[in-house]
Amino acid sequence: MDQILSITQIVVCVAIVVLILLQQRGTAIGSAFGGGSEVYSTRRGFQKHLLWMTIVLVVLFVIVSILLNYDVSSILKSLNLAK
Repeated sequence: MDQILSITQIVVCVAIVVLILLQQRGTAIGSAFGGGSEVYSTRRGFQKHLLWMTIVLVVLFVIVSILLNYDVSSILKSLNLAK
């Protein structure tokens, strides 16, 4: 169980880094590919989805980190889910 949580944490961490690197403060996604505008606009479309995906993954990362901090096997034994 600990190994699954550790692998999950690594995958989520890499995904968070990628999503954060795709976001650019004050610009649209087009500036990542060479274009850009000087006017700040609200997050729309893809940028809005990137923001929400990042928030969900950060929450998942925190939950997995908390679970890894506790002795998961003893919790499962107390719930009679482990042998």
